[in-house]
Amino acid sequence: MANYALRRVLQSIPILFILSILLFAMVRAAPGGPLAAAYRNPNVTKEQIALLKHQLGLDQPLPVQYARWMGDMLRGEMGESIKFRRPVAEMIAERIPNTLVLVGVSFAVTLIIALPIGILSARKPYSWFDYLVTTWTFVGQSVPVYWLGLALILVFYVAIKNPFTGEALFPAGGMRTIGGENNLADLAWHLVLPVTALSASWAAWYSRFLRSSLLDVLHEDYVRTARAKGVSDRLVYYKHALRNAILPLVTLIALDLPSLFAGALFIETIFSWPGMGRLFWDAARGRDYPVLLGVVMINAVLIIFCNILADLFYGLLDPRVKYD
Repeated sequence: MANYALRRVLQSIPILFILSILLFAMVRAAPGGPLAAAYRNPNVTKEQIALLKHQLGLDQPLPVQYARWMGDMLRGEMGESIKFRRPVAEMIAERIPNTLVLVGVSFAVTLIIALPIGILSARKPYSWFDYLVTTWTFVGQSVPVYWLGLALILVFYVAIKNPFTGEALFPAGGMRTIGGENNLADLAWHLVLPVTALSASWAAWYSRFLRSSLLDVLHEDYVRTARAKGVSDRLVYYKHALRNAILPLVTLIALDLPSLFAGALFIETIFSWPGMGRLFWDAARGRDYPVLLGVVMINAVLIIFCNILADLFYGLLDPRVKYD
């Protein structure tokens, strides 16, 4: 398995290289630029704009700019922010733990909700509980994550108040209470609304997918054989059926990881969460090229890393998969 993981890492290097070229070209092809405000300012002369472009290295050919940026990436520096005049690596290092906390907790909540609901729906198909879950899954998959985030703020921050203090039931933004205690309880309090918004649709989708996969597996010959041998329903479901039904879900989760990080961008913007998504949005509005490219490349590395972990986990669940 270690050799397989090493091969996957080595295979990811050319993928990241090609991706870096495409991302660099797409970012630079976007309309506007970091000097758009200077071009619109009548008090800024052409000589001053030319000096700014020279200082930022924007007057050089694109291949030269790409080579300089890639050299900084390989050294782990990622360049300097045009807007904030700070090292990009330092800015990302401050934000990436916050995004990993938000995405990690949302992912854990998604699995905690989706797995039991999907199993119960498969065990009691076409019951009132199954119909209720089916309705919830359709609604959860139909509601956009940004709309749900705004709706949660309107309900639990604006409309409903704490009956004891008269304050908002949950905070509408931020990661910590200003002037409050910097502890885990305060962080969990701020996580409630963004995690709910981010995990609701994924929990609905995964529970529905697991239900369908589990119903298909329950009609397989080895399940009927286990029941004919007198194996209890609990062992049939959790040892024989679930272990095989969850394999397609692992693949689906690996494919959905980019969408989960993309959803975090909207959630971090709506709830003012100081993470990578919020940093990306601020950089995109100001066309801060080094920050944009640094954030996107780090997200690409995280997604590839998570896909490799999913493949390794797939092998642990399915003994038929060999990595030799």
